[in-house]
Amino acid sequence: MNGLPNRLRRVFAATALAAAALPAALTLGLTLPATAQAQEKEVTIAYQQIVDPWLTAIASGEFEKATGYKIHWRQFESGAKVATALASGDIKIGVLGSSPMAAAVSQGLDLQLFWILDDINQAEAMVVRNASNIKTPADLKGKKIGVTAPGSSTNMMVSFFLAQHGLKPTDVSFIGVGAGAGAVTALRSGQIDAIANLDPVISTLVKEDAIRIIADTRALDDAQKIFGGNMPSGCLYTAQAFIDAHPNTTQALANAMVRADKWIQASSVDDIAKLVPESYLLGDPDLYKLALKGNREGLSPDGLVPEDGPQTALNALAEFVPNFDRTAIDISRIWTNQFATRANQKYPHA
Repeated sequence: MNGLPNRLRRVFAATALAAAALPAALTLGLTLPATAQAQEKEVTIAYQQIVDPWLTAIASGEFEKATGYKIHWRQFESGAKVATALASGDIKIGVLGSSPMAAAVSQGLDLQLFWILDDINQAEAMVVRNASNIKTPADLKGKKIGVTAPGSSTNMMVSFFLAQHGLKPTDVSFIGVGAGAGAVTALRSGQIDAIANLDPVISTLVKEDAIRIIADTRALDDAQKIFGGNMPSGCLYTAQAFIDAHPNTTQALANAMVRADKWIQASSVDDIAKLVPESYLLGDPDLYKLALKGNREGLSPDGLVPEDGPQTALNALAEFVPNFDRTAIDISRIWTNQFATRANQKYPHA
């Protein structure tokens, strides 16, 4: 904890979850000075899952038009691996939950949170097979539960759920299964008894009508019940030096995302799906729409960080990580709504 960097302070919100797109005619309306693009002409953004609209909001080309940046995407199996890539300098920007970020910071990594995807936890759900003998939370004792990776946000979500029902993390076995096809296979084949994961994994299993959802933090009620408040998630992270060197680029990204937020709120699931790049539909438009419906409740309408969000994330991490000293992190210095506020002022409508 003594290695906590002093410069952790930038967080801005620009939310949207479930992969939406901006209309082709929608432009940012920004002219950025060359100094905002100094040293950087290409940026790689690492992420864990592919169904989120920020991918489309940037991939639509509007961010690249406004900043002159070429955006590359790189997918990882877990948020922990995203954090490792960020810490090594292998990538400039990564997407992971606020709690993994705080954990990385507590270990001395100079990561800065500067965009929040949604108001609730990482849009996760915990499911069991219909054929399972797991009927109540107590039946999870002694079972194998698949999570994206040990120590991940999905691991945290399950641990909190277990605690609410009188169980300890040691009462179950956590198995890392990633966030892709391997996770679906692990549950189908019986390698695990239950799974906590994200979309499109959850919606793939729901579509098969072979599972039961027992906890669903994609819904505000479950998320707030499990974590005690709003849990910021799907956050973009980078080094503070990047934000300091490219403030206009940072603002351009906030503008693009806030406009995407507002457009998503005003659009139907069908309209959103029509504008999503075909590759994002994963070969199954109906599955994509199902995932979007399942996640839509947690989408922020304006990209602003909920006031209780950072503290909720910090409290959850302190409960989840042994010997975690929450007093070593100044919560007031790890987030700001300044970028999202400016974006909302500039673009009050989609």
